[in-house]
Amino acid sequence: MTCHSLLRRLAGASCLLAGGAFASPGAHGPNGEHLDGPATAMVGSGLPRIEAHSEAYELVGRLGDDSLVLYVSRYETNEAVLGARLEVEFGALKAPALFQTEGGSYRLTDKALIGALHRPGNHALVFTLSAGADGDLLDGTLNISAPDGHAHASAGPAWGVIAVGVLGALVVVGAAASLVKRRRRRSNSFGGAQ
Repeated sequence: MTCHSLLRRLAGASCLLAGGAFASPGAHGPNGEHLDGPATAMVGSGLPRIEAHSEAYELVGRLGDDSLVLYVSRYETNEAVLGARLEVEFGALKAPALFQTEGGSYRLTDKALIGALHRPGNHALVFTLSAGADGDLLDGTLNISAPDGHAHASAGPAWGVIAVGVLGALVVVGAAASLVKRRRRRSNSFGGAQ
């Protein structure tokens, strides 16, 4: 293996190490595979978001002022699941999310449940899906920020993880550069002695 080949491999490994820090739950890889992390909520564009999946289905949703809007699809094919029965459970509260023909979404409007979901904290939700003869349970966590602005959810990439990935990449590149430098010195010293 030449120095340049080794350097290219180490640089590629460092990119993978740093790039992995940017992957988020529900992210897809280059071949369409799911890059799974824990099913958790993400805050984007100001509205709390939830993601959940099982072996057969995946679900994403956003909590608005007066409703929780959910989209369900098949996990393997990403085909939308339309017209199913979907029930949302949070602690002792349980209510249906009704299918909306326009847009293909499911909408939860139960005032008690929506009010409870707007309270700050981590809310573990269970979704019961009945799609024809198929049925499944999905669970996820909806994270709601405290009123003082201190978020319970990550409002973007986890900067600590990114820093560790970048630091790891720098260490790998530094080690590769050092190795190349040593090999050049050795080859120069052997070449000069002949």
